[in-house]
Amino acid sequence: MTISRDQVMDKVVALTKRRGFIYPSSEIYGGLSGFYDYGPYGVALKRAIRDLWWRHMVELRNDVVGLESTLMMPEAVWEASGHLQNFVDPLRQCLGECKKRWRADKVLGEKCPECGGTLDDARMFNLMFKTHVGPLEDRASEVYLRPETAQGMFVDFKNVISSTRVRVPFGIAQQGKAFRNEITPGNFVFRVREFELMEMEYFVRPHQDEEAFDYWRKERLRWYTDVLGVNRERLRMYDHPQESLSHYSKQTTDIEYEFPFGWGELEGIADRTDFDLAVHQEKSKQDLTYLDPETNERYLPWVIEPAVSVERIFITLLLDAYDEDVVNNEPRVLLRLHPNVAPVQVAVFPLSKKQELIDVAQMVIGSLRGQFRVEYDQTGGSIGKRYRRQDEIGTPFCVTVDFDTLTDQAVTIRRRDSTEQERVAIATLPARLTELAH
Repeated sequence: MTISRDQVMDKVVALTKRRGFIYPSSEIYGGLSGFYDYGPYGVALKRAIRDLWWRHMVELRNDVVGLESTLMMPEAVWEASGHLQNFVDPLRQCLGECKKRWRADKVLGEKCPECGGTLDDARMFNLMFKTHVGPLEDRASEVYLRPETAQGMFVDFKNVISSTRVRVPFGIAQQGKAFRNEITPGNFVFRVREFELMEMEYFVRPHQDEEAFDYWRKERLRWYTDVLGVNRERLRMYDHPQESLSHYSKQTTDIEYEFPFGWGELEGIADRTDFDLAVHQEKSKQDLTYLDPETNERYLPWVIEPAVSVERIFITLLLDAYDEDVVNNEPRVLLRLHPNVAPVQVAVFPLSKKQELIDVAQMVIGSLRGQFRVEYDQTGGSIGKRYRRQDEIGTPFCVTVDFDTLTDQAVTIRRRDSTEQERVAIATLPARLTELAH
């Protein structure tokens, strides 16, 4: 069935609530704008995204190591990095009835888009959350929740090179929460105030950034299409013009996805040169240079940074996978998620609640755990309804244990996308599912 792009977002938002992917945070108290909770299937999808990113960015490489830095960092870090001065958006507030605040660069004219009231003059608003550590709330106790994970990797750069055997070129990767006090969060989880970042700082010799920048542009695009299964026709590369670059960037390319609300950034690949190490070296008075064992020279490495939020990938995958079709004259909703990211990869059903079928189904589940993300459903509803439920959460394969299983030791695999079924011996089931998934 053909679904207009305008309808997809509303349908996906409804599906995520209905099927336990995402809930509004603190919903019983009216919710909190820009914050969301993740339900059982949302947690599973996010974990799959994180694990695949870590697998391909760290574990399958010889030149990248991991790091986990703190969520809070002192003001000195953000002063040196430029975030106190530059991590800002222009803000305008409605002086009329609604009193809403808007990003000035997203509002046309002088009238409030909500109530038509007059907007005040634009002023700059810093997006970082500030809090205090310790019992006293004074200037000396001020700290900031990180708006990115990158600075933790830069301030720990010296520790990493002195405690490991890494050699330039190499990368430091990190996953974790970040916080941005967005003026107008929106488009569901596309722009939120609390999110998870996955960033990698790849250190190269000075002025040898172009080759690495080109490599990571291509490699990150390949990951979305080949590993996550995102439709290539809905992806494009956008090179930032010089006037729109961040304060630390020499050049930046965004991998953009065609969202229902237009093209938007999925991931950014930035050439940060030696900006961050240089400013932290100056501010901290610590020597952050690297002694190159091949050339015997000291220098501050330049940095290429691929950075993406889990939430951006999350909503991209759901929008890209959402589909509707008709099976046996009945409409159905399904998520055509790649098996790599599906929250449930295999669902196992006993055809009825008969104990002999349940016993076999439990044995089948045991043979699949450890290789697949599996779910067991013995609710006793019709097999068709159970299939439909799994279609909506994106499960690629359903395995049914029926009464014939008791005599032939075989089960039925049903494929989500085609609804085709095949009979497979229990003994060869894990191997067959692995084959189908790839």
